[in-house]
Amino acid sequence: MAQSKYKIFLSVVELGSLTKTAELYGYTQSAISHAINALENETRLRLLIRNRGGVRLTPDGERLMPQVRKIVDALDGFWETVDAVHGLEAGCVRVGAFNSVSVHWLPQMIKAFQQEHPKVDFRILNGDYHDIAQWFQDGSIDMGFVTRETSIPGCEYIPLTEDRLLAVLPENHRLAGRDRIAACELAGEAFISLLENSNQDARSVLEQAGVEVDIKYTAKDDYAILAMVEQGLGVSIMPELLLDGHSVGVRTVEIAGAQKRTIGLAVSAAGAGSPAVEHFAAFVKQWIGEKYS
Repeated sequence: MAQSKYKIFLSVVELGSLTKTAELYGYTQSAISHAINALENETRLRLLIRNRGGVRLTPDGERLMPQVRKIVDALDGFWETVDAVHGLEAGCVRVGAFNSVSVHWLPQMIKAFQQEHPKVDFRILNGDYHDIAQWFQDGSIDMGFVTRETSIPGCEYIPLTEDRLLAVLPENHRLAGRDRIAACELAGEAFISLLENSNQDARSVLEQAGVEVDIKYTAKDDYAILAMVEQGLGVSIMPELLLDGHSVGVRTVEIAGAQKRTIGLAVSAAGAGSPAVEHFAAFVKQWIGEKYS
């Protein structure tokens, strides 16, 4: 893990909770449990007692705590020196991201990264796929979250994870009670779409199925589309990550054929020369791997 198991163990003890420690580092609770189990397996000792009230140290854990604190202090000093050697005592990472990543990933990623690199600053530009491609072209960003289908010349592409594409319907829609629909069932529906240069996700699903919809409304902002669907103005197709926590007033339904987008990270050639950018790119890949493992 990006944080050592010793640092995670110390945080669990200080916070008295695996859940709070997971929130602090932006990991799942199971990932935190895995780190604690790894330390207990390595020492062949039971270090924590876990119950509904939280966690507390065993007698063996109490005996080891002073040494754990020394290890964590030594590791912090070690990585501070490494950062200085690599120029990470300061720096700025310029990131382009679409809405779902800006809301559901980046805040946790940055918080966890700055636990280790507190002096690295971030500049976040939020926009659609077209905006991100343009920002790479004019040099406004060092890295950006993109889909596999987004062409970014001169950038390294790092695939991260797949994200399902779901039908988004008003609560009272005729298909809202279904668990799964075929894309062809949206034919003829009033459709709410992103602007032409940013609607690759929905267009891909519809084109693969040979479906034509009646695009009644277009908008640049994903959450504006959600609000319009909620008001019964039409239907849409949107990524699952974007819909996390935004199900009030709408219904999401799986589309047959396991429709997905692949989210990745593009890093510019100029950005790849920055230690801060390289470290954050590696951190993002590891964070996603642990979150979706």
